[in-house]
Amino acid sequence: MFEPFTIILRVVLALILLLAATKFLTKRSLAHLTYFDYVAGVTLGTIAGNLAFNLKIGILNFILSITVTTLIIVLVAYFSLKYEPLRRVLAGEPTILIKNGKILENNMAGLNYSFDYLVQQLRQEKIFDIDQVEFSILEPSGKLSVQLKSQFRPLTPQDLNLSTSYEGLATEVILDGKIIGKNLIQSGLNHEWLYQELNKKGIKNTEDVAFAVLATNGNLYVDLYRDEE
Repeated sequence: MFEPFTIILRVVLALILLLAATKFLTKRSLAHLTYFDYVAGVTLGTIAGNLAFNLKIGILNFILSITVTTLIIVLVAYFSLKYEPLRRVLAGEPTILIKNGKILENNMAGLNYSFDYLVQQLRQEKIFDIDQVEFSILEPSGKLSVQLKSQFRPLTPQDLNLSTSYEGLATEVILDGKIIGKNLIQSGLNHEWLYQELNKKGIKNTEDVAFAVLATNGNLYVDLYRDEE
């Protein structure tokens, strides 16, 4: 039987509950999920999919299923933090692929990790010469961590014995043409100051501003909807 309104309701409910469960479980980026996070996500998605399209499953049964699954995931995650062996099983362990500038072929073979893919991952880290790499570690999330040889690392002010001042975080003051008043107040400023700064830049209307941010050095960066070419 074709029941469009019932299906729409179940799909919306499934999405809402799945989103709520996901936000409750973790705030980590999807690109950095562990094995357990991935399996948990697939399980929750399968349950939600059944609610949306399998009309034989009652809504209350679904709510119970996703609640119990969420609680199990929370408990497993909690115990994995307490017990390292369990954490290694669920999250996996990092694997060294390059050590002291030498590629560890056995470690790569154990992961079915090809040389082509290693070079590709290094290029994504803006490293085009593998001879510059001292250590390379494949993290459980699949991300490649790289340490360059000392002679190829970028210089820092500390290397040059230069002192630096604290920078902190920039503060948004205009977003989509609207002034963020609370951020101005927290910065010890007001609307009049902001208008004066905009006038200095030849901007008469805040609605022309797509984005404006106040740097910690006091400079105001402004991006207009229609930038001059």
